[in-house]
Amino acid sequence: MKVLYTSDVTAVGARHGHVRSSDGLLDLDLALPPGMGGKGNATNPEQLFAAGYAACFGGAVEYLAAQQKLRTGEISVRAQVGVGPYDEGEGEGFTLCVALEVTLPELTQAQAEALVTHAHRTCPYSNATRNNIQVTLSAHGGKA
Repeated sequence: MKVLYTSDVTAVGARHGHVRSSDGLLDLDLALPPGMGGKGNATNPEQLFAAGYAACFGGAVEYLAAQQKLRTGEISVRAQVGVGPYDEGEGEGFTLCVALEVTLPELTQAQAEALVTHAHRTCPYSNATRNNIQVTLSAHGGKA
């Protein structure tokens, strides 16, 4: 693979620790969320994953829209990332699930759905998670 960019982030102290990128642009404390028994007074890995996936997926939508000369309006991607134990018999430990909600105000519903489906085959996060975790997509166009 020809690498276009490599991020460099170190986590110290696991879920109760700190993350910092080599360039210092990312520099955050971490905390266990209340739903997992923590205080939730700082970000957590699932929020960071959701932010990365949402931004990357939006980039894939933007890239494909430009290729197709589509005007989407401002692209909005909401990513919800859940974490929990595997269902019995599916695996050991914990897993994730993701719901992506994409809003494309200047496209029809059919155009939005087609573009989001295509973006799911283009986005690196989608390609990395495919067949590993459940990813649910929803698209919302704003034009009639």
